[in-house]
Amino acid sequence: MQPFRLLWSLTAAGLCLLILAVLHKHVLHQGHMSTGTCEVITMDRDSSQPKRTIARQTARCACRKGQIAGTTRARPACVDVDIIVTRQWCLMSPCLDNEGCDLLINQSGWTCTQPGGRVKTTTVS
Repeated sequence: MQPFRLLWSLTAAGLCLLILAVLHKHVLHQGHMSTGTCEVITMDRDSSQPKRTIARQTARCACRKGQIAGTTRARPACVDVDIIVTRQWCLMSPCLDNEGCDLLINQSGWTCTQPGGRVKTTTVS
């Protein structure tokens, strides 16, 4: 009877350790983002001026090594660091598919021009 109790006790202890390990891993990863993903944290719009809307957003990204938070197709995304360092914003495809991208003269941002002529200007701060 003793070996049976010892085997049962060891099995129960092992099962408890396994459950604790799974719970610990779940608690540690809760609230963390998957690598290569971004989420918008804050979004603020100001339409107080006629024909002009100023929008500001803050995003949180979990990028891979060699990448940094940027914009792809008008959404936050992880992009190569070289694009940010060289300020060649249009290389990260920040505009929608039907829009044209142009760098601002001082390279502080870019413009997305829609087919109808509407222009969206984005500056980086």
